Amino acid sequence: MRLFKPLFNFYINSSLHVALAVYALTWLTLLELELGYNEIILYFVFYATITGYNFVKFFGVAKFRHKKLTGWLKAIQIMSFFCFLLMCYYGAQLEQETLVILLVFAMLTFMYAIPFLPQRKDWTLRHVGGLKVYVIALVWAGVTVGLPAVNTRCEMTFNVLLLLVQRFIYVVVLMIPFEIRDLKFDNSKLETIPQKLGVNKAKTLGYGLLFLFFGLEFLKHNVNNTKMVLFIVVMLTGIMLRYAKIDQGKYYSAFMVESMPIMWLLFVFLFG
Repeated sequence: MRLFKPLFNFYINSSLHVALAVYALTWLTLLELELGYNEIILYFVFYATITGYNFVKFFGVAKFRHKKLTGWLKAIQIMSFFCFLLMCYYGAQLEQETLVILLVFAMLTFMYAIPFLPQRKDWTLRHVGGLKVYVIALVWAGVTVGLPAVNTRCEMTFNVLLLLVQRFIYVVVLMIPFEIRDLKFDNSKLETIPQKLGVNKAKTLGYGLLFLFFGLEFLKHNVNNTKMVLFIVVMLTGIMLRYAKIDQGKYYSAFMVESMPIMWLLFVFLFG
């Protein structure tokens, strides 16, 4: 048991869990668009997520707040280096059109973490009021939907565009519990959703977005996955949102909320 807790903390803090969530969302896209299992895309997304998230952390944007983490920092850096090499390996096998899109998202990630001017450390995309959650949602939607669609030369149909919008909406909802948790840390100038609306209204907005997210499914044609699975995902995400609070447990958002995409994929395999 003594070994389990530090290993679990390493799993969370090294971005392995968030990488699995992005991996799961990408696989869900492949399933819905009937593109088949694509090892290159999935592995690239997994390793790129670890590389990107840990890059942001190491540059002090998402600062480690727990002293116990510092003992694992070197191990996380070493792991991130090997993940970067693997990202490059799988990235070299992607289509040229995909690499162009990836360059855009790489620039967004860079601008999110690195100040535009060295002397102004607060001049990053993260510090632009009200922008943080939408930048993250845009990158997640682009990587988990746009990337597999472009790389497999999938036709950009109405269904694909709807899926992009749905994924963007869903990630915004997933971010709300994190922003509620971070209310006691975030500078008021960030103008996060809970800062602007308050906790209760932020949750109400989240419920409305979940309703919209589910409703858009009925506009699609010949959808592969079942609406029952999506309904379960919406209900469970709504419950996660309902019980999010400022003084939430250490793993509530970082593990439980972040697990929703993984659970979604499991539900598709079980009930789809």
